[in-house]
Amino acid sequence: MLRISLDALQIIDAIDRRGSFSAAGKELFRVPSTISYTVSKLEDELGVQLFERMGPRVSLTPAGHELLKEGRHLLKAASDLELRVRRVASGWETELSIGMDAMFSPATLHDDIAAFCHVADQTRLRLVQEVLSGSWEALLDRRVDLLIGAAGEGPSGGGYTAEPIGKLSFVFVVAPSHPLAAVPRRLGKADLHEHRAIAIADSARNMAVRTVGLLFGQDTLTVGDLRTKYQLQVAGLGFGFLPEPYVRAAIASGLLVEKKVEEPKPDETFYMAWRTGEEGTALKWWIERMRADPPFERLVRWMTAAPMG
Repeated sequence: MLRISLDALQIIDAIDRRGSFSAAGKELFRVPSTISYTVSKLEDELGVQLFERMGPRVSLTPAGHELLKEGRHLLKAASDLELRVRRVASGWETELSIGMDAMFSPATLHDDIAAFCHVADQTRLRLVQEVLSGSWEALLDRRVDLLIGAAGEGPSGGGYTAEPIGKLSFVFVVAPSHPLAAVPRRLGKADLHEHRAIAIADSARNMAVRTVGLLFGQDTLTVGDLRTKYQLQVAGLGFGFLPEPYVRAAIASGLLVEKKVEEPKPDETFYMAWRTGEEGTALKWWIERMRADPPFERLVRWMTAAPMG
């Protein structure tokens, strides 16, 4: 049986802050005898002295300091738990997870995050980044509650609501030193097959992964994020499609060369999505916020500046 109760920790905390048993009693609306009894009982059960008594004034012993140092963490956790329980009863989730495609930065949502934390300070927020089908899988597997900027249409079978938020165009680029840069014509499969493609790995664990712009048997270098893909293509180590805003400055400065291909990548539509039937207050807040101030332009603005930053 635990000898240390939250009530006893609360009393010890009040005594330490107020400097005496009587002052702690006034703060907690307890008579001094109750305060004294609780402390004496805890000291007896623990077999340690928690306070040095100097008349009406008291101070913590080293053992008392250690107890209160850790005890305050417990009091804070208990207070947070009470607030979260009340939030749940009022419809607020204890945690909300937002998933984004890894080509976008969660930092673009900083104003939204600040506003959310102001109204829902007891709902923990978690930001997750996935790639291609991995975003949709995270939603259906309940690893995230809301997708902002998920690439392409979601899987068949339903179970979610999706709203398009914007489209992004892609361009085929290589470094000026790459052999394909000197080819004067539109590039076909035969041209591409002779060289290495650089691709970003789909983060899906169980769903069928997506591959974009790859040929069967293609020599492929697979990386984990957009920035690495960009840097390797600038270095001339391979070719591939990249978002037009992301490489706009690099093309203008000559770091990359845009090439026409026989099979260009179509514009990609990005979505906001959530599981059908979910009605938490935090989720509703984010959906309404994203509808009122669509995030896609912000996502693209960040993407335009990111490679040069």
